[in-house]
Amino acid sequence: MLSYSSYTLTAVAALLVTCCALPECPGIPEPPGTPGLPGKDGLKGQERLTGLTRPSGNFLGPLRRDRLPWSQGVPVSLDSELHNVLVNLKPRLCRLEGVLALNEKIKVGGEKIFASNGKEVDFASALKSCEEAGGTLATPMNEEENKAIMGIVKQYNRYAYLGFTESRVSGQFQYLNGVPLNYTKWHNYEPNGKGTEKCVEMYTDGSWNDKKCNMRRLTICEF
Repeated sequence: MLSYSSYTLTAVAALLVTCCALPECPGIPEPPGTPGLPGKDGLKGQERLTGLTRPSGNFLGPLRRDRLPWSQGVPVSLDSELHNVLVNLKPRLCRLEGVLALNEKIKVGGEKIFASNGKEVDFASALKSCEEAGGTLATPMNEEENKAIMGIVKQYNRYAYLGFTESRVSGQFQYLNGVPLNYTKWHNYEPNGKGTEKCVEMYTDGSWNDKKCNMRRLTICEF
């Protein structure tokens, strides 16, 4: 049996994804009613969780019902207490997001949050730093996300690596999971590395250039 603190940490992790990854801070799902009994909306506890998922911009995948804190046999008394914790944490976390954005510590683009530690390292080191922080290397998938990343690049006035790599076909690039790009912002006449430049950097104007992976570029992560 997990401890109460473990349940709390699990709940907070779920909240960080469903609240702080979105600028509008959507509502928190209500906890289910007493197991086996209908809640106020007439649905049983597990039925009320059907279809709950994390934001699509996050790579953690769907929230599985069997991993939610109240689906693991939490007593009703603790279930209500956890819900109160979430309700109180939500506005605090969203205010914190606002403070970080105001101080230009983060940029919000769609359902993603982008941030930099200000360090310039090679591609592999940048990716490792982002993954250790619980995110991945900044990977713009539309114009809004590209502009958010560009804001950080311009703030530091340094080029930054993006979360793309060259595929087995010379001159064609893909996401880190091997899927071909569905959005691009190449600079004029780029990419032109012809197999020798397997990574991608962003210029201060937001355009992209293929580049060797061993150069030192700004680390920007997405969460």
